[in-house]
Amino acid sequence: MSVRRLADETVQPESFAFNRNFAAEAKVWIKKYPKDRRQSAVIPLLMLAQEQEGWVTRASIEHVADMLAMPYIRALEVATFYTQFQLKPVGTRAHVQVCGTTPCMLRGSEELIELCKTKIHPEPLHPNADGTLSWEEVECQGACVNAPMVMIFKDAYEDLTVERLAEIIDAFEAGRGDEIKPGPQIDRIFSAPVGGPTTLTSDPTRSHPAAEQPGSQGDSPEGSPEATQIGKPDAAPKYGSAETLTSSRPIAPSRKRALNKTAESPAADPDGGSTSKSARKVGVKSADKASAQGRTGASAPDKGEAASAPDKGEAASTKGRKKPKGAATGENAGASAEKKAGAPVDTGETAWTERAAAKKSRRAAEAAQAENSPAAAETRPAKGKRQAAAEDSAPATGGSAKPALDDAARPAGMDRPAEPDDLKLISGVGPKIEQTLNSLGIYTFAQIAAWDQAEREWVDGYLRFRGRIERDDWIRQATALAKGGRDEYVRVFGKEPR
Repeated sequence: MSVRRLADETVQPESFAFNRNFAAEAKVWIKKYPKDRRQSAVIPLLMLAQEQEGWVTRASIEHVADMLAMPYIRALEVATFYTQFQLKPVGTRAHVQVCGTTPCMLRGSEELIELCKTKIHPEPLHPNADGTLSWEEVECQGACVNAPMVMIFKDAYEDLTVERLAEIIDAFEAGRGDEIKPGPQIDRIFSAPVGGPTTLTSDPTRSHPAAEQPGSQGDSPEGSPEATQIGKPDAAPKYGSAETLTSSRPIAPSRKRALNKTAESPAADPDGGSTSKSARKVGVKSADKASAQGRTGASAPDKGEAASAPDKGEAASTKGRKKPKGAATGENAGASAEKKAGAPVDTGETAWTERAAAKKSRRAAEAAQAENSPAAAETRPAKGKRQAAAEDSAPATGGSAKPALDDAARPAGMDRPAEPDDLKLISGVGPKIEQTLNSLGIYTFAQIAAWDQAEREWVDGYLRFRGRIERDDWIRQATALAKGGRDEYVRVFGKEPR
């Protein structure tokens, strides 16, 4: 980035103050920010100062800093960082910023720069002899589709030729810059294609062309509800049922013909009939499939229901049993009874959700009953204060219910030593895990290094790590740290502990 410095002191004015209009606008900008964030208005206020003076002077920077109660150096940092601020005097009537980025360069910006060197000054950022014009080359101004282009103060002039830019420069030099219309300088509407728009040229309120051709390729006759529906997005389509069509967008003629065939075909049998092939071809396969699943769900569970079986033990207990021919059990029996009675059977997504919730509640009730049974109370060992506190502070990373652990395999704890080891040196142990281990009475590397298989599995289950202790090799890390600290860890693993 080039070094940007303030102009020489010989051209700096003695003082600066906003005129009445710009002072009122400055107050509007300041009020947009909270009182303790008013310094955020430094950029718009500096832009107002540049618009009033033509460039940013030292006096204007200090005046803006005083208005915002900020150090001078902070306002100076902003003014010298952003290239939108002119730090030296520029042309009083026009400062031409020529875009030289690739799109404009490919479209002739280099010729525009040569013109500026000839008509204004050989060097950029140097006013002409009268001080009325200046120029500079800048980066992309965001009008690439209208390249090449220039910016004069706040206005963009696009689709330029060398001859047209010469006319614009002469007009500004003569004080008639307000007569030049900004934007494209050719027959173009903003960034539309040259010569006029090429898309969306028809009246969007007119009907679809297919609706105006009643006899073409099997379309519906003119005046029928089907024909008048095409091209009216706000109205609901009239082809098939509400379950068949899920989109309210205008329908293409080919899709319309297929839908006509679907509407003319016999309706699906509500007691188990299948849908026609043409309906599946026009994108209604999913809706008919869901309907078919709702009809057949009374005799066969779907995949989701199979996945929600209570447990493997229940499945194993029923394996090998021979069902009586024609017998129906559980929910299938109830669905069959409802079907025979003529009542509608809702075995779709709503019914599946209700069945899953019922099974989940039943399993939770059975688990609670087993936990509170007298036999379980007799075999459950008494909990000490440390164990109860540890269970209450166990991390809840795997669900709300604590895993069933064998207390006999729990590692032996100890009272907190005067200088406990930094367990976070073990890869895989963070501050939270270290706190949990401390709550279990684990404070030293030696304790972890002495864990046997059962104790490792107990801690892994308690932390709900799913084998992470083995994967991260806690035992080997703790053994090295207990034996020789960091030096031994580096010797064994070839790297510093984290």
